[in-house]
Amino acid sequence: MIFDAHLDLSMNALEWNRDYRRSIEEIRAREAGLTDKKDRGNGVVCFDEMRRGGVRLCAATLIARYVKPSNPRPGWNSPEQAWAQTQGQLAWYRAMEEAGELAPLTTRAELDAHLARVETNDPGYNAIGYVLTLEGADSILSPAHLERAYTQGLRALGPAHYGPGTYAQGTEAEGGLGVRGPELLAEMERLGMILDVTHLNDECFWQALDCFHGRVWASHSNCRALVAHQRQLSDEQIKILIERGAVIGAAFDAWMLVPNWIKGKTQPRDAGVNLSHVADHIDHICQLAGNARHGGIGSDLDGAFGREQGPIDVETIADLAKLEQILAGRRYDAESIRAIMYGNFLRFIHAALPA
Repeated sequence: MIFDAHLDLSMNALEWNRDYRRSIEEIRAREAGLTDKKDRGNGVVCFDEMRRGGVRLCAATLIARYVKPSNPRPGWNSPEQAWAQTQGQLAWYRAMEEAGELAPLTTRAELDAHLARVETNDPGYNAIGYVLTLEGADSILSPAHLERAYTQGLRALGPAHYGPGTYAQGTEAEGGLGVRGPELLAEMERLGMILDVTHLNDECFWQALDCFHGRVWASHSNCRALVAHQRQLSDEQIKILIERGAVIGAAFDAWMLVPNWIKGKTQPRDAGVNLSHVADHIDHICQLAGNARHGGIGSDLDGAFGREQGPIDVETIADLAKLEQILAGRRYDAESIRAIMYGNFLRFIHAALPA
């Protein structure tokens, strides 16, 4: 089994117009000739491929950025529009639940029931269990809206994404937490939500950990020691996350895996980017920890990139399973491999979910 801690499923359904109930070949064929997104025809995720690879557990996102007039990044022009977009994404998840494709994991009881049916190979059960997360908090209009989102199943939240945000500053942005940032973190802690430090800039990372005393993870982050960029986690950051009991999911975007990548120019095959580079980042975390209890997978596959900017040995998400053999080749024992593939995130989320 595999636990993928970061998949933008609803974003792909609503903004990329991908029907994940179809085969990967059908999805790619429907995008032939389209140029509105750079990854058209290169998607790697669908429900069948997730099941084929054993990805029966994941963290799946809501995502909608609010952008002020001064922010050149794409996004919604008001927080209310961003909130409405996440509600539309939530409606898609509900539809997939009704179709038997997805199963919400909002409590330990739901998680245990899902695992029992998967592990016994229940022939009438094909659902993929998902923990609902929010990438970037701009769509949260008030503490009351956060509580409403929690009642709807939201269990983890990353306060920032790319650029400046309402509550925190994200990748390639400067500055500390917004005025409302500490209030958001306090409400998250009260509700028992997971803080996702992915995308927080360095100043916000440290401020957030000072403010927030609940459970923390990094759903899809790699190592700055291997690829120097503010998007990555420094060794100092990784060490404090280990102290806080976090699990860190390795991301598969090629520019985060190897140094000297030039976006829009470097090609994965030319740079030789493969799953071994993913294993390098996982191994670096394990070496800093002195054990294999903090590494995991947060692929971010189909996160606005596909085969054109992913490891060359990943044709579909089913190929995540190849990591097992790569880790075994590095003399990781079977218990450690199971921990990295799913056990660490499973242990973490089982403890974090309400009883």
